[in-house]
Amino acid sequence: MAAERRDTDTARENGDAQRKNDLERERDRAAHAATLNFENPSREWRRIFAEAWGTFLLVLVAVGGAIAADADPARMSYEAAAAAPGVIVMAVIYFMGSVSGAHINPAVTLAFALRGNFPWRRVPLYIVAQIVGGIAAAAFLRATVGVNGTFGATLPGSGLDDLQALAFEIVATAGLVNTILGTASGARNVGTNAAIAVGGYIAVAGVWGASFSGASMNPARSLAPDIVRGAFGETWIYIVGPILGAVIGVAFEWILKGGPTRAGSKAAQGDGG
Repeated sequence: MAAERRDTDTARENGDAQRKNDLERERDRAAHAATLNFENPSREWRRIFAEAWGTFLLVLVAVGGAIAADADPARMSYEAAAAAPGVIVMAVIYFMGSVSGAHINPAVTLAFALRGNFPWRRVPLYIVAQIVGGIAAAAFLRATVGVNGTFGATLPGSGLDDLQALAFEIVATAGLVNTILGTASGARNVGTNAAIAVGGYIAVAGVWGASFSGASMNPARSLAPDIVRGAFGETWIYIVGPILGAVIGVAFEWILKGGPTRAGSKAAQGDGG
């Protein structure tokens, strides 16, 4: 009786191990297929368009929400305006993450490259697409609502100097990058549900950080309205801060998870779908 029970347990364990091995092989095949699609030059225009369009939507919501809150706080609260970018980022990841990885942020593209999940040769085009998309959104807002007040720009909070705002941007971006890389690594197998974690982080960081630095965490988001309104006094904060934060976030990811994974590369590159 005991021998039969041991045989049954052994067979069950062997079956579980086989299923686990089959699942890992299937993931490897999917990651390999995604790499082949990413390397296909005929799909490059889709990836670049996706990054430009996704960043357009993000800047449209982020800058447009801030403009609306400044114009009529009774109808659009500052808290809602600060959280709105998180919701649109969540949507963008869901609908086009498979195409380009849905970076829509130069700091995120830099982080994926530093992490080893994204080829450096593709970084310049991604960043150009993101900046162009952001500027297009800001230009659209200028054409439709005009330039009023700060035009939704990210600025240091009242009573804070540039270095204090820089510190907030560094910390907030490090947390964002850690969230993105962590959910992309496959350690928790969250798949496209990573959008919830990333969008949630951006919304929460926006609510708590808006009064300190504007909680940009994205050079394209801050550069676009500054270019359209022609004011660059604080722009450097929102370029240097996210870049430094991205570097720190990548270092923390190495500490937490070790080297890059295939799942992380698939998340960074999309699968051309």
